Amino acid sequence: MTRSVTRSAFLLAPLLAATLTLSCCVAPEREQAPETTPVAVRAAPTPQPTPTPTPTVELSGEWTEWPASAGEWIYRQDGRGSIALFGMANEDAELTLRCDRNARRIFLTRAGAANTPVPLTIRTTSGAQSFTAQPTGGELPYLGIALAPTDMILDRMIYSRGRFLVDGGGAPLVVPSWPEIARVVEDCRA
Repeated sequence: MTRSVTRSAFLLAPLLAATLTLSCCVAPEREQAPETTPVAVRAAPTPQPTPTPTPTVELSGEWTEWPASAGEWIYRQDGRGSIALFGMANEDAELTLRCDRNARRIFLTRAGAANTPVPLTIRTTSGAQSFTAQPTGGELPYLGIALAPTDMILDRMIYSRGRFLVDGGGAPLVVPSWPEIARVVEDCRA
């Protein structure tokens, strides 16, 4: 019987050795970390850009070389006559030219606030003319002048080489000489 036990042990020895080898390769069980309560994580605040001030363009030299004011002309007709408005889309007009047929006058107004009359100069490539603009007293602050439909400044504005300047009552406006101006003037001259 000892022989059979020895023989059995001899046959089982490789199996026992393999089991021991494998058991050495298995990682020991780790202790589980104690449960922790979740911590609320706040998202980092989104940085807000600081507004950069719009650089002031130094206007020097000839006004004909100054950058054009932003905007476009729009022409309309209404019960009083016709009007050409200059400015950015969906914003109040910077400059208007209105033909009031009943009054037989053309009213030029520009955006700007004042409590008293202010000097206003219109420069074209063929000359300049000065006026005294009056506050219009409307809901929006505008300054205006009244012109006869035959006033030469209107023709000078129409035929100025590409642009004219409205100076006074606010930042200078360098405005394109588009056909809308001529349409308003012709409406009042007819």
